[in-house]
Amino acid sequence: MVSQELKHPGILVKLKKIALSAVCVTASLTSISGLTQTTTAEPESSITYSVGVVSDYRYRGISQSGRKPAFQVGVDYADKSGFYAGNWNSTIQWIKDTADSSVASHQTARGPLEMDFYAGYKNAFTELLGYDVGVLQYFYPSNSLGGVSNSYNGVSGNFSNANTTELYGSLSAGAFVMKLSDSLTNLFGYVGSKNSVYVDLSYSFDFGDGLSSIVHYGNQSIRATNAAVVTQGVRDYNDFSMSLNQDFDGIVVSATVIGTDWVKRGARTNDTLPGSGTTNIAGNAVVFGAKKNF
Repeated sequence: MVSQELKHPGILVKLKKIALSAVCVTASLTSISGLTQTTTAEPESSITYSVGVVSDYRYRGISQSGRKPAFQVGVDYADKSGFYAGNWNSTIQWIKDTADSSVASHQTARGPLEMDFYAGYKNAFTELLGYDVGVLQYFYPSNSLGGVSNSYNGVSGNFSNANTTELYGSLSAGAFVMKLSDSLTNLFGYVGSKNSVYVDLSYSFDFGDGLSSIVHYGNQSIRATNAAVVTQGVRDYNDFSMSLNQDFDGIVVSATVIGTDWVKRGARTNDTLPGSGTTNIAGNAVVFGAKKNF
């Protein structure tokens, strides 16, 4: 399902860090003042956790939960060297809704969970310029999207397994980030969509006292060979968002305004799935969320 901002890299508020190595303290006696000075070393690595709920799980502007609430949990490991790895999970509905039960075979599809696994390396060229490169695996346990075949205007279009692998790289200049993601496999089950590209531009604002905001623009190109059927003719679209986030000592409350231009891109005015009826999963929305950081 072509659909935040980046799911991890997309965007998660940093959690309370747990040191995995002992903190080293050094002391030296100055020859002049005779005072003892101590220095605390930076932890070698850390693990962070989060658990939360959103009123609608949106990814790249498209609802993954049928415009219904979703439960989400995540864990991240970060090393002092710049290496990191993590796992992020969310309940979803789009795989189930993709199947068209009205066809002769009365087809169904399962796949209620999304599990993201990622690893990468980030560092900085200077105090202002940084970079981040990595790989992201979208894993949908026991999904049966590969057995789904929909039709549009008498033309049939098949789906493949929903599991997707992407490479990504980003450059940052202060609060501005430019990120590029390239799919190494079919993108979310769209047949023939290998090397679909997503461009992500974002700018972060820190207002102090735990209040922050992120402004985002993204463009998803879709190389699906049967796009006329599975994406209703859409081969690329834009999404936009602006969030307002407040951190209350580890509990982050957020409100995000999200929109897309899907209505201008395809053969139909709305992005709908057989299982969700007339629900426009690409329509404008305000998404509320709450997350507990550990």
